[in-house]
Amino acid sequence: MSGKRRIVGLHAAQSALEHTPDKLTAAWLDIGRMDAKLTRIKQELELAGVSIHIANRKELDRLSEGRNHQGVIIELEMAHELGESDLRDALDILQGQAFYLVLDHVQDPHNLGACLRTADAAGVNGVIITKDQSVGITPTVAKVASGAAETVPLYKVTNLARTLGWLKEAGIWIVGAAGEAEKTIYQTDLNMPLALIMGAEEKGMRRLTRENCDFLVKIPMLGQVESLNVSVATGIVLFEAVRQRSKF
Repeated sequence: MSGKRRIVGLHAAQSALEHTPDKLTAAWLDIGRMDAKLTRIKQELELAGVSIHIANRKELDRLSEGRNHQGVIIELEMAHELGESDLRDALDILQGQAFYLVLDHVQDPHNLGACLRTADAAGVNGVIITKDQSVGITPTVAKVASGAAETVPLYKVTNLARTLGWLKEAGIWIVGAAGEAEKTIYQTDLNMPLALIMGAEEKGMRRLTRENCDFLVKIPMLGQVESLNVSVATGIVLFEAVRQRSKF
């Protein structure tokens, strides 16, 4: 998916300038609020060659649709979704242990956005989703991801089972998170080339996806609830893998 979206606020603008300056297309700044922070952002926008529009607060309120813009609105290109061939190319040049997150039919944009943000923090090489019955990059996803939609490669594949098959051929272990698994994530060695699969909201992994896993793991649940939100569960599983794989 391509297009443009707008982000607002000093922190969001600074993050965009640091991580994706090539994606910025335009900016609007408050003519009545040129303090040190806003002046610095204006200078960085000029260095990046971004088209700057000086506006009054009323105009910025309209453009931001009521969000707290703090005197700055940035327009940038939406992140692009990649395909299976892009994933193959990325694997060919990958250095170090592979670390991928696979989301099997996750449909809530807030969950995808949160998973992308966590994936960025965990240092994954990319997130793999299905072409059908999955949410892609939308303005809501990008907003929740807080910049991670631009930094984490998102690969959309037509046939997940086929993709998992050739990931195995490439030496990557396929590990699925499922409540019925015999071992917890804390009892399992995750220090290996890895693709972690998280299932969809409520339904979990599909049968064919589960059958393509090398093994299953679970998060120990000590209370009364049976499961966690997929984005929360993703964070727990990813960072247990990070803990095991870390050298610090």
